Amino acid sequence: MKAFVNILLALLLVMAMVQSVTGASAPIKGHLVIIGGGDRTDDIMKRFIDLAGGPDKARIIVIPMASSTPDTTGMEQTAELKDRGVKNVEWILFNREEAATEKLVERFNGATGIFFSGGDQARLTAIIVGTRIQRKLHDLYRNGAVIGGTSAGAAIMSKVMITGDELINKDTTNIFSSIMKGNVQTIEGIGFLDNVIIDQHFVVRKRLNRLISVVLEHPELPGIGIDESTAIVVNPSGGFEVIGAGTVVVLDARNAKNIHLDSYGHLAGQNVKMDILSAGEKFDPKTRPPMLLEAAP
Repeated sequence: MKAFVNILLALLLVMAMVQSVTGASAPIKGHLVIIGGGDRTDDIMKRFIDLAGGPDKARIIVIPMASSTPDTTGMEQTAELKDRGVKNVEWILFNREEAATEKLVERFNGATGIFFSGGDQARLTAIIVGTRIQRKLHDLYRNGAVIGGTSAGAAIMSKVMITGDELINKDTTNIFSSIMKGNVQTIEGIGFLDNVIIDQHFVVRKRLNRLISVVLEHPELPGIGIDESTAIVVNPSGGFEVIGAGTVVVLDARNAKNIHLDSYGHLAGQNVKMDILSAGEKFDPKTRPPMLLEAAP
């Protein structure tokens, strides 16, 4: 009996070791190109295409369901990539039922790049989160594919995802005018990043208040606000480089003190760190405090 128990324990140990190698803990080999919306500059799109294998070797799939006109958006985004020399690019529309099928999963085999369009991020996550396609996308990323997205396609990158809706303030003429607990709606994103929160159109649409609110409610997660025509390129180790025409704002409350509410429901706290990064600068949000790796020339 003792020998049988020892054999069983040994088998369980081997299975655990295999799972640790092949499961979610396996090292990530892919990159993320997260664009804050607006016009996509040449250097942003060139970096995405190059990371996918270059115009001749890349196999890119566009996922346009965040858009209210996904057919038009899919055609336009595919045409843009073809105009930039990509020979093998297509767009795929699917619903949640199809996202659970092996037939659809197989269509993504061999993809070296995935690009998510803009639109409504909640529309996209309602189709993908919790399905086989979500797992397939994570497998592609883990095994070396580049995942790109703009606007809504940027918001879905983080596990804690800002939807853009307010739960307390209903005045649409004066949006995100305060820093309040429970006002900024967040739901689960597709979650290629689980250690930060992504916001987009950041500077041009004055979204500082909403990201401060979310960061103070999730102080363990730095917030990254990416402006239009700007992207962060996240490398396999989790650090990122800023490229494009604008800036990126990083808010970090991991070392904040005395995060609290006042009698009106406003969030407050001290020692919240903010960094403003421009093109060419590299940053590692994993370190505490985060480390600026390289200054722009």
